[in-house]
Amino acid sequence: MRSVLRRLRQGAVALAATGLLGTAVTTPAHAATLGHYNISAVYDSGVSSGGFMADQLHVAYSGTIKGTGIFAGGPYHCAQGSLTTAELACMYNVQSRNLSSLEQTARTRSAQGTIDNVANLSGHRVYVFHGTADTTVSVGSSNDLVQFYKDFGANVTYDNTTPAAHSWVSPLGPNACGTSYTPYINNCGNDPEHAMLAQLFGSVAAPAASPSGSVVSFDQNTYAPGGSASAISMGATGYAYVPSACASGTSCRLMVALHGCLQGAGSVGTTFVTKAHLNEYGDTNNMIVLYPQAVATLGSNPQGCWDWWGYLNAGNYDTHGGAQIEAIMNMVHALGG
Repeated sequence: MRSVLRRLRQGAVALAATGLLGTAVTTPAHAATLGHYNISAVYDSGVSSGGFMADQLHVAYSGTIKGTGIFAGGPYHCAQGSLTTAELACMYNVQSRNLSSLEQTARTRSAQGTIDNVANLSGHRVYVFHGTADTTVSVGSSNDLVQFYKDFGANVTYDNTTPAAHSWVSPLGPNACGTSYTPYINNCGNDPEHAMLAQLFGSVAAPAASPSGSVVSFDQNTYAPGGSASAISMGATGYAYVPSACASGTSCRLMVALHGCLQGAGSVGTTFVTKAHLNEYGDTNNMIVLYPQAVATLGSNPQGCWDWWGYLNAGNYDTHGGAQIEAIMNMVHALGG
C-alpha cells in the first residue's frame, strides 16, 4: 500500500508490475447469494483505502452503521473528489485538509439528505488506529479523523502508540511490525481487534483458538448497482464468515471488514479474510464478518483500492448513491442488517 496513489497513474504497467493480473485465488464453497440472518446491529472497519471507505460508509449510513474501527484512515470527504488532494492532503500532509470545511460538508449533505443525519453520530463508538511507523498515510489524517468524530459527539478511542508501519495489525499477521509489504498484515505483539471490538461493543469475549464457523463466498454481481461488480471496480466474488450459532438463528452482530489496496483477493487470495483476527472473535461474540472485495481496474484503479477519492464518480462516491457504498449496503441488507 506504500505510495499507492502515486502509482495509480501507471495503469496497466502497475498491474503487471504488482502481479495483479492472473493471480490464482483459492475460494471457499461458492453461493450465488448471501444468507439472511438475525442481525442485531451493524458495524464496519477497514484499513487504508478500506479505512477511508469504512468512514464514508459509516457517515453516509449512520442510521444503519452503529460504529466503526479505522486503521490508517482519514476524515470524511478528505480527498474531496480529487486524486491530487488525496495524495497531498490525506496521505502526505503537504496540503491542508481544512477539517472545519469537511465537517461543514457533512452537515450540508445531512441537511440535503444525501447522507444520513449527522446527529446519528453522537454517542456512536469509534476506534482509530495509526502506527507510529506509518509513512504512507499521514498521522495528521488520523488526528483529524478523531477530531471529526469528537466534534459530532462520538465516543472515540485512539491507538497511536504502536510502532506499526502501514498495515492492518493482527496477532495472526505474517509480517514484522515495522514493515509494509504484502499482505500488509503485521504482528506487533498486541491485539488491536480486541481493543476495537471492546470499544465498539462495550465488552468483548476472548477469541476462539481457531474459527469453527464457515467462510462462504458469494457473487458480488448480485449486489452491484446495474448487476456488474467489475463496472464499479469490485470483484466477482465476496466473502463472509458465519459462526455456527449465527447460522442457527442466534441474534448476531454484523461487522463489515474492508481490506486495503493490494490486499483484496486479486492480490493476496483470502489472506485478509483468514488473518484479520476477526473470525476468531466472531465465534465467541456472535458476530458475522462480511468481507466485500474491491478489484484492480486498468487505468483508474490498478491496485484494487476502494473508491475514497472519486475514481468512479467524483460527485457521489461518498454519499447515498455512491456505487461501491450502495453495493456494500445491498450486502448488509441481504444479510439482515
